[in-house]
Amino acid sequence: MRVLVTGGAGFIGSHTADLLLSQGYQVRVLDSLVAPIHQNCHPPDYLDARVDFIRGDVQDRLAWDRALEGVDCVFHLAAYQDYLPDFSKFFAVNCVGTALLYELIVEKQYPVQKVVVASSQAVYGEGRYECSVHGVQYPPQRTLDQLKASSWNLACPICDRVMESRLSDERVVNPHNQYAISKYTQEMTALNLGRRYGIPTVALRYSITQGPRQSPYNAYSGILRIFTTRLLSGLHPIVYEDGMQLRDYVSVYDVARANLLVMQDPRADYRAFNVGSGRPTAVLEYVRMLMEVMGSELEPVLEGQFRLGDTRHVVSDVSALRSLGWEPAVPLPEIMRQYADWVRERKQVGQSSLEADVIMRVKGVVRTADPTPKPGGPRTGLA
Repeated sequence: MRVLVTGGAGFIGSHTADLLLSQGYQVRVLDSLVAPIHQNCHPPDYLDARVDFIRGDVQDRLAWDRALEGVDCVFHLAAYQDYLPDFSKFFAVNCVGTALLYELIVEKQYPVQKVVVASSQAVYGEGRYECSVHGVQYPPQRTLDQLKASSWNLACPICDRVMESRLSDERVVNPHNQYAISKYTQEMTALNLGRRYGIPTVALRYSITQGPRQSPYNAYSGILRIFTTRLLSGLHPIVYEDGMQLRDYVSVYDVARANLLVMQDPRADYRAFNVGSGRPTAVLEYVRMLMEVMGSELEPVLEGQFRLGDTRHVVSDVSALRSLGWEPAVPLPEIMRQYADWVRERKQVGQSSLEADVIMRVKGVVRTADPTPKPGGPRTGLA
């Protein structure tokens, strides 16, 4: 059986390709090798030589045509992810590229048996909360005025009490930044066209995926690569907000296993699944853990900076995927150790974090709260 992996020269894609090869599948990769993830026009040295590699863009009809020939299953992992306000690019790559995949399968009658689409935990926006008085709430994004006032937490829209964060299951989505909106649009395109035309499709909503091969050059997102490269460069980690925001981190090895599971299990067809650890970790807790793993004494810096479009807390409920037999296996300290060792071995630290920080400030993505917080609004602290 031949499997196509778009974005297969990248982080999640290459690990998925490795696992496919280890199970006897033939693997073809379609990847555009664009910067900043890739630094030249050649496939990375970690990409297995047995892969049938095609350089091409998922916005290109001819590239899709070449890649789909003789393919039985598709992992559509290629995507545009960033924090910069080039809004149209998110939809051109993530949504139109996906529509083109289904268009060609239908038009050319390619006998594709399954499509697995990479979505994101970002589709939940601020996620699921609970007010002690008014119960479960799905709050809108925080306002710029709220963030500038260092009022980080989410308040009940009815009584203004600070709410408690809860695990987000697959039922309710609330995307609020350009990346999240494009990923949910991609999901809807894939699942609905798949069902209409009888192309079994699954969408996987990855939590923050981490591990070896996560590009140290693409520093616009990804706490592990940003903090690791800063520590290796002798720079203090810069923590946004108050560092008490909760996140959900999962190993790329666990994600690759989830990918193959839903490809092979028909119970997953036409459904969306969370892929995460299901365990909340505060950013400051994360930094302390990474410092211990790396043997660093460089203390984190908190200066009231925030990134426009970030969520306060979001952690995924992974019980649906667990019901198919999947379980996250790699603990967070081991994920950190694997990545730090990989970066050290490759000596690829560079100045990408500093360059990205400058660009995001110029573009108004990273901002600093007012020195004197404004009165009112929800209390700060861990929700």
